[in-house]
Amino acid sequence: MSLLDSIHGGYVFKRRVRVLSEQLARVLPPQAQVLDVGCGDGLIAKLIQEKRPDVRIQGIDILIRPQTHIPVAAFDGRRIPHPDASFDAVMFVDVLHHTEDPRVLLREAVRVARQCLVLKDHCQDGWLAQPTLRFMDWVGNARHGVVLPYNYWPRARWETEFQALGLERAAWESQLGLYPFPASLLFERALHFVARLQKRP
Repeated sequence: MSLLDSIHGGYVFKRRVRVLSEQLARVLPPQAQVLDVGCGDGLIAKLIQEKRPDVRIQGIDILIRPQTHIPVAAFDGRRIPHPDASFDAVMFVDVLHHTEDPRVLLREAVRVARQCLVLKDHCQDGWLAQPTLRFMDWVGNARHGVVLPYNYWPRARWETEFQALGLERAAWESQLGLYPFPASLLFERALHFVARLQKRP
């Protein structure tokens, strides 16, 4: 294991999982049945359920891990294998920027969700945003063989796509506290967001 891997695993990963589970737990609707798309091993979902006992989460992923913290089913990365309006919320945690076209899964999520979508992703806005995001993505994912198309959108593009899909922004938080000082000065800024998007009636 390289020094960079050791630093990421010990210094970043544990804090990220804890902070994201707290942020996501705050924006999920009450008593929600949630589908976590691209859930990995389901650790973040498990921590959300510990903080929100009223919420139930199941996952889907392209690759099923040998051990998972929540029930996980396989899918092809494009079509969500569930009927229309079968979950209260559909959640993506750092998944959409790994796809060639995030609109494909966003449309599927709108189809499957009764109430809302919950997203954690990135905004490519500001000075050195793209190289910073690419570096973070590479450090966190390259060694695991994750596809890295580096497909980041600026906030204005997110807003345009939400509007086109009939989604209204109910919550948006861009100061997540994923990194401790002084790393936060470089890697935090407004590069990350957690949002809840309500479906219009």
